[in-house]
Amino acid sequence: MSSHIPEVEQAGMMEGNAAGKSVEIADGKARLQDSSSVDRIEVALLTGGGDKPYAFGLATQLISKGVTLDLIGSDDLDCPEFRGDSRVKFFNLRGDQRPDASFEKKISRVLVYYFRLLRYALTSKPKIFHLLWNNKFETFDRTLLMLYYKLLGKSIVLTVHNVNARIRDSRDTVFNRLTLRFQYHCADHIFVHAEQMKTDLLSDFAVPSARVTVIPFGINNSVPNTQLNPTEARQRLDIPNEKRTILFFGNIAPYKGLEYLVAALRKLWDQQKDYRLIIAGRSKNCEKYWSELRQSIQEDVRKGRVLLKEEYIPDEDTEIYFKAAHVFALPYRYIYQSGVLFLGYSFGLPVLAADVGPLKEEVVEGETGYIFKPEDPTDLARAIDSYFASNLFVNLASQRRNIMHFAAERHSWDIVGQATMSVYARLLRSGLSTGQSNTDSPFTSPGAQDPS
Repeated sequence: MSSHIPEVEQAGMMEGNAAGKSVEIADGKARLQDSSSVDRIEVALLTGGGDKPYAFGLATQLISKGVTLDLIGSDDLDCPEFRGDSRVKFFNLRGDQRPDASFEKKISRVLVYYFRLLRYALTSKPKIFHLLWNNKFETFDRTLLMLYYKLLGKSIVLTVHNVNARIRDSRDTVFNRLTLRFQYHCADHIFVHAEQMKTDLLSDFAVPSARVTVIPFGINNSVPNTQLNPTEARQRLDIPNEKRTILFFGNIAPYKGLEYLVAALRKLWDQQKDYRLIIAGRSKNCEKYWSELRQSIQEDVRKGRVLLKEEYIPDEDTEIYFKAAHVFALPYRYIYQSGVLFLGYSFGLPVLAADVGPLKEEVVEGETGYIFKPEDPTDLARAIDSYFASNLFVNLASQRRNIMHFAAERHSWDIVGQATMSVYARLLRSGLSTGQSNTDSPFTSPGAQDPS
């Protein structure tokens, strides 16, 4: 791949650091930190029971760096890699999360989970609780549960994947922002995946800058990637090799803008362009939106233009879709960060991405994909045509390897792990020296609190 692809900034970064040293990624710089005063780092990693790719990637990296881990998860996260390893204790507090369970069963298992979680926190040894996601009752999690952890003397680290998801979903309220603000100010440190997310935390929630670190979104390493080749993948989906295939993958929701992708393809189908669309995923909390959109594409499904797999795609089948496609699309209207982007990159698949949030920063035009204007089917149709006329498509077999290499360097779990370890060590040193966590009032003005 050409030199236009940006390199991960390496200032001050060291691979295989000497004992007692760690790397902190902050303000776009990598800084070497001294963690020699902390003999052992013990952490409880609270996953919320889902998002296996991120939980798996972070957990395995922390374990490899010597962290002793209590991993709080569910059946979905019960992996062979976590069994028989003295450095990790897997606590399956959430259990089964099958969506087809009865309403009564869902309520029962959530209440049992919270009881187990409260009991675990009361008796747990780790002083650091690292929260990857909240649980079912977000208001409770953001307020009373955070206070419970603090009363138990825990230092709290948050990984924030969406600063305020309700803005994205057009359901924001004053109460929602108040509970978010409370949680963010209870936290001792927050990780985010883009500079704009940090800016939003500072401006919208008055979080002190020194408590926020921007880290990469680690590349997916939990989904199997076998020797299956693109031709075999297309055969499994009954897609002829000559069809130029575009993939939309994951949960279906209004903010993801699937209707704009359909509209763009209709423009191209009217021009007799031979494109095939795969929609693989299921709707999430948007029955009316999806019902109307699904009805509108029934004729396209019947004509074979759209392959609709309206279901949860298990990990073992994911590679089939990313290998069968020639490109995947992110026609989003609003986004903080997209795990699907890095899943696609892990298979070396180019992307067509709307210019929203940080997506443009993650796409090298003409080398890892193409950018188009959001909510604009005409510009998306242009991007589709541009891609299929490009050398990126013509040389896709070799370009896939280059994209995988690019993503592995730019979104290495080692970078994430080093930065995370540095924060853990600093919190433990602070706790040893002061005997208390470094938190401020959730409703204090930002000017008095921001040491930067």
